[in-house]
Amino acid sequence: MHLSHEEEDHNLSLSKFESMLKTNKVLFFDSEEFEDIILHYMDIGKSSLAKKALKLALEQHPKSTGLKLVQVEMLVFDDKLDVAEKMLNELYAIEPTNEEVYIQKANIYSKRDNHEKAVELLRIALKYTDDYADVYNLIGMEYLFMDDLELAKENFIKCLEEEPEEQSNLYNVIYCFEFLEQNQEAIDFLTNYINQNPYSEIAWHQLGRLNYGLKRYEEALTAFDYATLIDDSFMGAFMEKAKALERLKRYEEAIENYTETIRLDDPTSYALLRIGKCYEKLGNEVEALKFFNQTVHEDPLLDKGWIAITDFYFRKKNYAKALYFANKAIAIDTENKLYWKRFAAINKAMNLFEEAEYGYRKAVEYGDYQLDTWLFWTDILQYLGEFEAAVQTLLQASEYFPEEHEIEYRLSGLYFMLHETEKGIFHLSNGLRQNYKKRTLIQELFPVIWERAMVQEYILKHKK
Repeated sequence: MHLSHEEEDHNLSLSKFESMLKTNKVLFFDSEEFEDIILHYMDIGKSSLAKKALKLALEQHPKSTGLKLVQVEMLVFDDKLDVAEKMLNELYAIEPTNEEVYIQKANIYSKRDNHEKAVELLRIALKYTDDYADVYNLIGMEYLFMDDLELAKENFIKCLEEEPEEQSNLYNVIYCFEFLEQNQEAIDFLTNYINQNPYSEIAWHQLGRLNYGLKRYEEALTAFDYATLIDDSFMGAFMEKAKALERLKRYEEAIENYTETIRLDDPTSYALLRIGKCYEKLGNEVEALKFFNQTVHEDPLLDKGWIAITDFYFRKKNYAKALYFANKAIAIDTENKLYWKRFAAINKAMNLFEEAEYGYRKAVEYGDYQLDTWLFWTDILQYLGEFEAAVQTLLQASEYFPEEHEIEYRLSGLYFMLHETEKGIFHLSNGLRQNYKKRTLIQELFPVIWERAMVQEYILKHKK
């Protein structure tokens, strides 16, 4: 790889400095070399080496404003704000037009959560700086801290205008658009940006992602295509392209692109799972199962992998195999509500109702509060003759679904079964009010109750 002269000089300075530390020989560096060395160590988190370099630097260049500003930056980093502020006031008296003084003062105010003052100082820095992009970026970040996404976006756009090829600025702009839920505006912005910067793979990728979010899969696919053509090692773009192809039911092409992500990097459980799903859609069950097994081998904690295998066998009515994999999944993660729900559904299909009841109970215990889970559970309790337990479960469910006819009709039938007529009528009334057409739920679940003259009379009366 060819290095620029600047990079070569930088590496040479670092090597020379580290050699000096090993030999204890004092070598001379100019102040700018020292600044680069110190900032390098700060960037990579080696603060002790940064402090050593600063100490030597100030010994060789005690009057260097640049080095003193680096010292201020280190003091701010260490939260020694009062000392840093005192130094900045002294530097301001010497160099009142040095933009770095205002930037570091802004940094101090930002650390003290006075972001308005930080912005005020950064706007002064704009008058003296040559690096407008950096200052606009800092202003944008301050507005993010203040949750003013519109002004943050405005400054990130100015930053991007200064340095159109700086891709991190583009990410910041799109983040603001998305946070403000201005997806179409973001698409318009990116389209305009691409017209001026057609070879920006990041812009094409973001354009594809936004279109995908709006379910414009053809447009998304076109954008991801350009991103991968510009950079044929852009794994994220290949992954998103595969997802778009899958949505368009172009499963063979989707498989090719998911496979490309595996070629570019180590296999991800997500890519393996999606390849399996595509093969399943193509009717190639052997390949589908092969990739589902690879998924759980790659990441045993990925619940979607175990669920894919379990559901595969469940759909084929191979309940023994489905239960085997559900049990394997539960052994790995006993508190996964999705596994317990599958366990319950499989046992229910096998007419093992006590085991199914246990599964639904565990699913709810671990946070599955979906309506169908409550209903499956209570219907099994009813089948097992556990009417009071079913009532208590439905009352618990009604806290999550207070206006749900499915719960009310069941409560009505159960209370009639328990000879609590008044409560039965009350919940029947609720069910009829919420959804009169679904009154036949009583007939399906409680045929004996449905036939009662009193119940039929009450239903007719409610109709009037």
